[in-house]
Amino acid sequence: MGSRRKARECALQILFQLEFSPDHLDEILKGYWAIQAVKPEVKEYTTWLVSGISGHLAEIDRTIEQVSCHWRLDRMAMVDRNILRIAVFELFFEKNLPPPIIIDEAIEIARKFSGQEAAFFVNGILDGVNKSLNKDNLENTKQAKNSEKKRKKDERRGS
Repeated sequence: MGSRRKARECALQILFQLEFSPDHLDEILKGYWAIQAVKPEVKEYTTWLVSGISGHLAEIDRTIEQVSCHWRLDRMAMVDRNILRIAVFELFFEKNLPPPIIIDEAIEIARKFSGQEAAFFVNGILDGVNKSLNKDNLENTKQAKNSEKKRKKDERRGS
């Protein structure tokens, strides 16, 4: 198993614990690392994931809910919800991995920890998130190009 896969699985276990004690991140991390012997890069990536998800939870949850038609977050299985949070955080902030790899990793973790139906569910939600992000990026690029065209046109008029 690769270091990032292991880190995602560790993050899933920590996020699951945080569901029951959301205000105790430092204690949960300390306790978790006291009983888990992992490579430093696994611990570092796990901590980055968990801290980042905690810091951007509202944005991540809002994104998931926007694409999960008829599924409120609190109605999703805890494992599935946290797998989605990890992947959405990575889609937002992990610039060194292409989205298909992030999504595939989430599907495999869902299959392992929650089952085949969860893997289908996670795939569907993350596909929607990825399309939404691509659409937003395309719109931002178009807006930037239009702004640049307008600026150049205004400059020509002023000359």
